[in-house]
Amino acid sequence: MAKINGGHHADPGFEARRFDSTKAHPSRRYDYWLGGKDNFEADRTSGDDIAQAFPTIRIAAIENRRFLHRVVSFLAGQAGIRQFLDIGTGIPTSPNVHEIAQVIAPASRVAYVDNDPLVIAHARARLVGSPEGRTAYVRADLRDPATIGTHATLRDVFDWDQPIALLLIAVLHFLDDADDPHGAVSQLVSALPAGSYLALSHATFDLLPAATITGLTSLISPGAGHGAFRARNRRDVASFLDGLELISPGLAPIVDWQPEREPRPSATAAQTAVYGAVARLP
Repeated sequence: MAKINGGHHADPGFEARRFDSTKAHPSRRYDYWLGGKDNFEADRTSGDDIAQAFPTIRIAAIENRRFLHRVVSFLAGQAGIRQFLDIGTGIPTSPNVHEIAQVIAPASRVAYVDNDPLVIAHARARLVGSPEGRTAYVRADLRDPATIGTHATLRDVFDWDQPIALLLIAVLHFLDDADDPHGAVSQLVSALPAGSYLALSHATFDLLPAATITGLTSLISPGAGHGAFRARNRRDVASFLDGLELISPGLAPIVDWQPEREPRPSATAAQTAVYGAVARLP
């Protein structure tokens, strides 16, 4: 595989593909909520509709990024992880995983995976890692975990005899039950070396008032135009972590996950309505 920009790697199989800008996409809608400019009218309209039903959605997006920051800092620092596989990475928003990890450990290896060609295009242009480390970008879909696990770029970038942190941040709730998200996670985790970690965040209705749940439910119905979305309760989210060793404080609202770390959360569990956890493979 070709090496460019001192440790910066691109997916050799990437091709610029046409996409439909008239349909909202989760990564571009998320970019809009975070104040980014890499989105289209459909994404903004969808984002505004969701914000009308759940007014603190922008706060939730910001707190999810803070959660990711704390997680990667823990993994690169306290846990000593040097390899990160970020699936469903979304439009680049600083600080990104490699920026956090490579400040702590410059030789860290980071691979970003997303199914949106716009995400990959921006990643290739903007995400340049440290000279000591490696940074790669792969267009693939979490619904097809076999393609991810066997992808030539990922087989090259990572040392598969050493622990890898699998990051599934705010992505699993875009997979319906028919997509078999639990099977996808299980397949990905089973391919990781012992001592690896799984970190995830997942939207839930558990923490929301009934009126908000009613409004959001109407938006995620088939034909509403906002795409697939499946909020899950605590038990269902916990099942993604079966057989793994939970890191304190376990599965919790993202604002309650190691809140003493920087960047500290500044919202409530109800304002975010997202569970988060980090777990180690024995």
